[in-house]
Amino acid sequence: MSNNEYTFLIVGGGIGGVAAALSLAKQGHRIHLFEQASEFKEIGAGIQLGPNAFYLFDQLGLTERISALAAFPEDLVVMDSISGDEVTVIPAATLIRKRFGHPYGLIHRADLHAVLLDECQHYPQISMHSGCKMTDFEDQGGRVVVHTEAGETYTGDALIGADGLWSTVRAKIVGDGKPRVSGHIAYRAVLPIEEVPKANQRNAMTLWAGPKNHLVHYPLRGGKLFNLVAVFHSDRYEEGWDSYGDTEELMLRFQGVVPEVKQMLDKIESWRMWVLCDREPIKDWSKGRVTLLGDAAHPMLQYLAQGACMAMEDAFCLASKVQHSDGDLAAAFLVYQEARYLRTARAQLTARLYGNVYHAAGATRDLRNAFLRSRTAEQFCEGNAWLYDEKEFAQSLN
Repeated sequence: MSNNEYTFLIVGGGIGGVAAALSLAKQGHRIHLFEQASEFKEIGAGIQLGPNAFYLFDQLGLTERISALAAFPEDLVVMDSISGDEVTVIPAATLIRKRFGHPYGLIHRADLHAVLLDECQHYPQISMHSGCKMTDFEDQGGRVVVHTEAGETYTGDALIGADGLWSTVRAKIVGDGKPRVSGHIAYRAVLPIEEVPKANQRNAMTLWAGPKNHLVHYPLRGGKLFNLVAVFHSDRYEEGWDSYGDTEELMLRFQGVVPEVKQMLDKIESWRMWVLCDREPIKDWSKGRVTLLGDAAHPMLQYLAQGACMAMEDAFCLASKVQHSDGDLAAAFLVYQEARYLRTARAQLTARLYGNVYHAAGATRDLRNAFLRSRTAEQFCEGNAWLYDEKEFAQSLN
């Protein structure tokens, strides 16, 4: 085990970047964390936290604080948005917790980010730089130098690119061009529980699957809020994650759905939208003293609900490999990506598959419904053991 203390330059102050800063600071390393926005905060709304996320929270000592801000659904439910039929129900509060030893949670993205960020405040060796955009970097062999838009330079022992889907760091060390546009658009919004139709005020993560569309809704903040995400196929393209949506287009794409879905859509007057993109899985995202994590390394569609979870896993795994690096950070980065690439590639490809399943029409829709109805809740759990069982992730830390 290495007793060396290093200085890490981390580009990107989202969930993955902050988790990496925290994981490395716990080992005594110094951190410069760069965020190009004017402040450290998360945009977006709710995210789902599989049992694998709570294993990490246990390791970081944050489970109690995060749980206090989360909601815990009784069930995971799939509904058919055309017929209104219930397709399958997975008892999350009982079966999932019992099988994996950890709960299935729902949390506002900003709340999770705030807990991680607040914990970082306890480590004086973490320096946070908001409104600081990296324009270039140089790996000089024994050190890495970052250049910013303001003309400043920062020097460290290594650089971690946690700068998301449009990663500047990835562009230089991987160079595989723009992300892959899926042709799917997501609209997101949050409602106070009082405005949610009574029929949908269920403590569940509910997915309404339809032809080339779906709606997801679930409680946040202990049931005080409801998160809504509506996804549909479209050729509209707009770079970025926080653009205003076109309500008229949204309603057009959800024609023919049952009243329970339409009533939820009607409740929202202003939606935020983003175009869903990912990339082909790769196995090499490290070069010298530079590496990537989260969406910068393996961006995935949201259908598996694992983007944030995979980024936090990356952060924890990376810190573990650094701790056992015996002073060779470049080698540690290679060991880290070797430990992660098959798991994250599986998540990327499974997310794509789920998107096709959710949006099935005609005979494919009938087959989907028949298949899901034929599987027991226990079979669902075993089918997702590769993702949720802590032993699967813990093996990558050895």
